[in-house]
Amino acid sequence: MTGRTAFHAAAAHLPGGVRRDVRLVVEAGRYVEVSDGIPAQEGDHRLPGVVLPGLANAHSHAFHRALRGRTHAGGGTFWTWREGMYAVAARLDPDSYLTLARAAYAEMALAGITAVGEFHYLHHAPGGRRYMDPNAMGHALVQAAQDAGIRLTLLDTCYLAGGLDGAGYAELEGPQLRFGDLDAQAWALRVEDVRDHTDGGPAHVRVGAAIHSVRAVPREQLGYVAAWARGGPAVDGALPGGRGTGQDTGEAGRPLHLHLSEQPAENDACLAAHGLTPTGLLAEEGVLGPDLSAVHATHLTEDDVALLGRHRAWACFCPTTERDLADGIGPARALREAGARLSLGSDQHAVVDLLEEARALEMHERLASLERGRLAPADLLDAATAHESIGWPDAGRLEVGARADLVAVRDDTVRTAGADPAQVLLAATATDVDTVVVDGRVVVRDGRHHLGDVGGMLADAIGPLWQG
Repeated sequence: MTGRTAFHAAAAHLPGGVRRDVRLVVEAGRYVEVSDGIPAQEGDHRLPGVVLPGLANAHSHAFHRALRGRTHAGGGTFWTWREGMYAVAARLDPDSYLTLARAAYAEMALAGITAVGEFHYLHHAPGGRRYMDPNAMGHALVQAAQDAGIRLTLLDTCYLAGGLDGAGYAELEGPQLRFGDLDAQAWALRVEDVRDHTDGGPAHVRVGAAIHSVRAVPREQLGYVAAWARGGPAVDGALPGGRGTGQDTGEAGRPLHLHLSEQPAENDACLAAHGLTPTGLLAEEGVLGPDLSAVHATHLTEDDVALLGRHRAWACFCPTTERDLADGIGPARALREAGARLSLGSDQHAVVDLLEEARALEMHERLASLERGRLAPADLLDAATAHESIGWPDAGRLEVGARADLVAVRDDTVRTAGADPAQVLLAATATDVDTVVVDGRVVVRDGRHHLGDVGGMLADAIGPLWQG
C-alpha cells in the first residue's frame, strides 16, 4: 500500500495499555501516526470493537490441517497420531500443498494472524527423490502465504534421522525420506536458494532455520544448523561459525526453532544416548541463544528451565495441540520468571485461534498450579503478538514505525458483550474477529477473507487427500 490511509478505533491496545478513540494513519505499509483521544475524521475507516496488534502464529505445520477431525478413533498417544500425519505427508505434491496451505493460511488470517512461522520439513518427493526445483514444496508455501495475504517465515527444517534411542540414531524410512537431506551441509546448500522478500514485493517472506528435534538431527550436526542460521551461507563445506563453540550470538541472523522435550520418550532417548537432557545437549553444542525458539518445552527439568531463561530463549507453547495430543502442560510461568520469552503457535491446527491459545496458556497454568492469574492479560497479548520470535521485530505493536498490522475484535457478540477491553483475550474467539489488516492492506473485512469461501477452499483441498 503506497497511499495514506487512516483507521479509527473506539478502543485499541497500544504499548502503554488500552486507549480510547485511537487514530492510526498508515503510509507505505507502516504506521506514521498513532494518536489517542481523537475523534474519527472524515474518510477514516472505522473499526468495530477492540483493536489489537496483528497476531503471530509462531509454530505451524500447514499440512497437518488435513488431520483435523480424523485422528480421534481408537485413542492412542502422540506416537500413534504420528502415523496419520505420515500418511498425509505421503500424499502431497507441490500443487496439492499449495492448495492446502493457501486455505490453511486464509483460515489463519480470518483468526487475526498476520504472520506465520512455518516449520517446514516436507521437502522432497516420495522416496526422498528431489523435485526439479529442490525447494518446490517451500515455494508452494511462499505462494500460499502471498495469496492468503499474510507474512511468512519459512523455517526450513533440518531432518536427518528417523529417531533416537540408547543405541544411537535410526535411518530415515518410509514417509520420513521426504523430510531428509544427506546431511546438514546439504540441507544448508539447498536452503540457500530460498530468498527473503521483506519489503516492496508482493510476498513478504523471511527464511529461517529449524532443527526438527534432537531425535532427528544427530549431535555432531546440531551446531552446524545453528551456525548457519547465525552466520550466513555455508560455502565449500566450511562451517560458518563452528560446532559446539557455546557462542550465544543470535546476531543478525535468521530465526532458529526446534521441537524440544515435547514427549518424555524424547528425554529418555537423549539421556540414554548422550547422558544429557535435550536442553543440556543443546547447551553443550552451542545451540541455545536469544534467537532460539524452543517449541513445546513441555517436559523440562529445573536446570532446563534455568538454561533456557539464562539464554533468553523463546518458549513457544501450542496449548490446543499439546492438549489434543495428550502431551502435557509445560512450565510457562516458570520459564518466563527464569528469563525466557513466550510465544504461541497453532502447530497441527486442531484449532486455529490464537485468542484461544493465549487463553489456554493461562488456563493450563491454573490447572497445574490451582491458582488464577498466573499470567496477566498483557502477558498473554505479548505472547500472541511475538513477531520478533519469527524474525519480524518491526511488527506486533500499534506504534509509529511498526508494520501496519491490526485485528479488530467485535465487542458486541454473545461472547464479548460486556467484557472489559483490557481482558478481551479472556473472552473472545476467532469467530469474533471482524477486520484484519496486514502491512496496511485489508485482508479480512466483516469477517470475510478477500479470497472468499475459506471453508469451501479447505474442503476442496482436504477431501482428495483422503479419497480411497
